[in-house]
Amino acid sequence: MAINIIKEGDRSPRIILHEPTGSTVEVLLYGAQVISWKNERREEILFMSNKAVWKPPKPVRGGIPICFPQFANFGTLEQHGFARNRLWSLDDDPSPLTPANNQSTADLLLKSTEEDLKTWPYRFELRLRITVSAGKLTMIPRVRNVDNKAFTFTLALRNYFSVSDVSEVRVEGLETLDYFDNLSKRERYTEQADAITFDGEIDRVYLSTPTKIAIIDHEKKRTIVLRKEGMVDAVLWNPWDKKAKAIPDLGDEDYKTMLCLDAAAVENPISLKPCEEWKGRQELSIVSSSYFSGQLDPSKVINGLR
Repeated sequence: MAINIIKEGDRSPRIILHEPTGSTVEVLLYGAQVISWKNERREEILFMSNKAVWKPPKPVRGGIPICFPQFANFGTLEQHGFARNRLWSLDDDPSPLTPANNQSTADLLLKSTEEDLKTWPYRFELRLRITVSAGKLTMIPRVRNVDNKAFTFTLALRNYFSVSDVSEVRVEGLETLDYFDNLSKRERYTEQADAITFDGEIDRVYLSTPTKIAIIDHEKKRTIVLRKEGMVDAVLWNPWDKKAKAIPDLGDEDYKTMLCLDAAAVENPISLKPCEEWKGRQELSIVSSSYFSGQLDPSKVINGLR
């Protein structure tokens, strides 16, 4: 299927994917960053800052930036690595698609440059497949070592979700797990709550997490389900009021309607020998709760029942 690239002024070129029921995904070539995912009712699922800077070289605050070859400051590189600050290209030789109807896909590619090798001296190919289908957004990152020496990396898909009110939503699926608290010098704690709710700043890396995690948002009458493979950790982040005011490209009140829940590989960096390839997968889906149903049963969502 031909990919239509839209170019507008000095903004990064972007791709729009459509599927037959009406949902759409917009992707910037700069950073291979998903900046919009709308369902068939044209409701936006992803958060975007009202102060977002749309001109490179900064990544856009919101959507789904990819963090590679380093998550956050877990290493010596720039915050969240450099992949989100590079212009990607369409992959003209993607791996074969599994036959599927009623979906739309883009394959993007980032190769190491001579400039990158000065700060991270390893040759790599990073591919990202983005697929939209009815009620689902699937992202498949793949990293290939094309160098003659081994390397390790950390990686995350930073999902900025739009929520009705962060103090009213809850996250299910991370109960009883250990986490690194980035607000306490990465001290390791064990989650004690039955469900995670929010009344202040949070910045945690949950370790060895299940393949399914859910954000339950009663006011929007929907649950966002994150399914993941190959990325065993999960990150929860919201800057709350004080830190939001200190972030130049985030509106002062934006923290109230956003929550980051990331699929990540952080605690144990991934190692690749020459010619080896790593593959991850993230599937985001929306489960609507009926207007009359009262509370959606999160256990059914977590256990995979629709």
